[in-house]
Amino acid sequence: MVAALLVAVAALLLGACGTLRAGAPGGAAHLPWTTMQPSSVTVVRVGADDRTLSVDVPVPSGAAACVRDLRAVATDRVNGAVWVQVTYSSPSGDRGSGCTREKPATTRVRLPEPLGGLDVIVDHYTHFTRHGAGPSALRLCGRLGCDPPRTGCTAGSYDQAVLAADVPHHTYRDAERCDGKWLVLDLSWRTGPACDDTSEPGCSSRLGARWFFRARKSGWVPVLDGAAGGCRDVRRVEPAFPAALCASLEPLPASLRPSHRR
Repeated sequence: MVAALLVAVAALLLGACGTLRAGAPGGAAHLPWTTMQPSSVTVVRVGADDRTLSVDVPVPSGAAACVRDLRAVATDRVNGAVWVQVTYSSPSGDRGSGCTREKPATTRVRLPEPLGGLDVIVDHYTHFTRHGAGPSALRLCGRLGCDPPRTGCTAGSYDQAVLAADVPHHTYRDAERCDGKWLVLDLSWRTGPACDDTSEPGCSSRLGARWFFRARKSGWVPVLDGAAGGCRDVRRVEPAFPAALCASLEPLPASLRPSHRR
């Protein structure tokens, strides 16, 4: 009688185990697998045939099987670039899946025609170019495009400096002083309620800061930010900063200064 009872219990346990998906922890047995794009694209390489692209991306990783159907598809060939979409399926949208880490993975796509001198755009946003790249790996373009403006006293160059500074989006350039090797930018950004009519109370309120930059091969590099006038503060950090660009600087108005500095 006892033996028969044990056999029955064992059968029930085995039957329950059979409902779990292979490779998935008990809590993730029934989580849905959804199609998604990678969080970034790290490298794109071109094969010797000039038609095969290898695309390196991070994918979810964990104790269970976290990725399937990783693939790259060439979707278009327009505006001087080949457009590629990378997708995979994963249950990582739910932390209960255990897929809470990432690991590198590679997928490949064969183009209908040789790449030639075209660029590659992956998942609509990540831009790679052959210009200035090595024989196989393409060059990743930055936020200012594949050929950002050279460091100098130009509007495009100032845009690069604003990106290099730790300032909010939609920042305004109020004034510039530049000699090609050193740069001072007075920046400000709107604060308070968002509204269409800036004549309303509070809508024209702004904060700001003064940024000092030095030219490097990579572009403008921040040296210091502050609100004081003159050269004293910046020359404490960078003694070579030219007096011609900072000696006559007035302190920023008190209304522009944040209530605390970072």
